[in-house]
Amino acid sequence: MSDPEVPQNKQSDDVDGVVDSANEGLDAAAAARADVPGPDSTAEPVDPDMEAFAAAEREHPGTFAAPEPVVHDDGADARPSDDSAADTTAGPVAATSVSSADDYVAATGPVDTYTADAKADADRAPTVADTAYAAGAADVTSAETRVVPAEPSAPPPAAPQPIFVQAPEPPRELGNRGAAGAIGLVATIAFAILYLGAIVGFGAAEGTVTTANIGEAALAPLSMWSYWVPVAVFFIAFWLLGAIINRGRWGHWVIFGLFVALATYGGHLLGQLFQAPFWRITTSEAAELVNEQMLAPLAIAAFVFARELTIWFGAWVARSGARKKELNAEAQAEYERTLEAGPAALR
Repeated sequence: MSDPEVPQNKQSDDVDGVVDSANEGLDAAAAARADVPGPDSTAEPVDPDMEAFAAAEREHPGTFAAPEPVVHDDGADARPSDDSAADTTAGPVAATSVSSADDYVAATGPVDTYTADAKADADRAPTVADTAYAAGAADVTSAETRVVPAEPSAPPPAAPQPIFVQAPEPPRELGNRGAAGAIGLVATIAFAILYLGAIVGFGAAEGTVTTANIGEAALAPLSMWSYWVPVAVFFIAFWLLGAIINRGRWGHWVIFGLFVALATYGGHLLGQLFQAPFWRITTSEAAELVNEQMLAPLAIAAFVFARELTIWFGAWVARSGARKKELNAEAQAEYERTLEAGPAALR
């Protein structure tokens, strides 16, 4: 807290100017004294102090004159006493020589104060600024030093956490190849049962299979190449067609199922060559065996079974593909809605 401003007495500046003028007069008197002739001269001696006061009085009239007495309502003289006048004259003017001051007093009368304004300033009541300045000075000099704890500063605001926005990924289309392979495995089991039944049936028609050896006749093909090769070829052909058609419609299975039947028919012929076996027979014998099996009832049965099973189990695969199409369409629509909604903050 800064000290209150105390109003400065304007009259003090005037007094300083008078003192400066008095000093200049003294200097001028000293210079004049140097020019005064010796004791034999007839010139009248000049008192330098009186000359200085006279010069100051000429420049500032009324400064050293006696103030008019202030008469109150009760008729009492309000002129300050000799003690107060002595207190007010303690200043630069009192610093002059005693003899000069006595001569001046004898000529002009006693000097009670600098001016009437100075007396009024001395007699006035203390102002609010004076009281505040005095109280502040007393507090500064008398108060003990106290350590005041610093106010706790607020923690700096936390930096905003970064918000990560993740763009949605386009949905992956669901394929139908796995379902085609699984359904093809079921179709292969059905083909194996039908193909085994055709072997037993054609054996019974020829008379080689009877009620006495029907069990052995049914288990014997399970250990022959001629039985397992067409079964394996049917499964491979069915699964490859399912991988190509994928989510295609049932009409694709009806049309292209013919290739599965042809592959199974070729598997029957290949199975007969493996059963020979072809690495122990000559080329002419292998060609003669293939010619015998091309129109064999079992070869025709393998072609028909493969054709029908491909159509009906292909319908199952096509239904699964249609369901995958619906799921893909729903996922794509959800993805488009997410894009239209704009980015979303992950919390």
